[in-house]
Amino acid sequence: MSGGDIAGLLAAGIFAVLVGLLAVPLLKLGRVFDETSAAIRGVSENITPLLEEATTTISETNKQLVRVDSITSSVEEVTGNVSALVALFAATIGGPLIKIAGFSAGVRAAIVGTRSARKSAPPKK
Repeated sequence: MSGGDIAGLLAAGIFAVLVGLLAVPLLKLGRVFDETSAAIRGVSENITPLLEEATTTISETNKQLVRVDSITSSVEEVTGNVSALVALFAATIGGPLIKIAGFSAGVRAAIVGTRSARKSAPPKK
């Protein structure tokens, strides 16, 4: 063997050790990629039921909103009817009640005035 042959064998041995040392991180990186693929697969399998549940929830929420809208429109209609009834009551009953109240206040004032006048008048002889 010559010096060149020995140098070639030595270089081949060093190269084999380097390949062995680089193979370990590459194997670990391959395992990381396998775990990442499994995690992505698990997430994609679990996301379908979640999306179906979300769709169902949104659908039910929309149904409830339609019901609430119906209730709101009914309340609005009742409020309008009550407002009209109050206006009708005020127009038909309110005016005469105000006149009666004014009349009774006038009669009361007249009675009080008459009593005051009798008390302050000099006694009859």
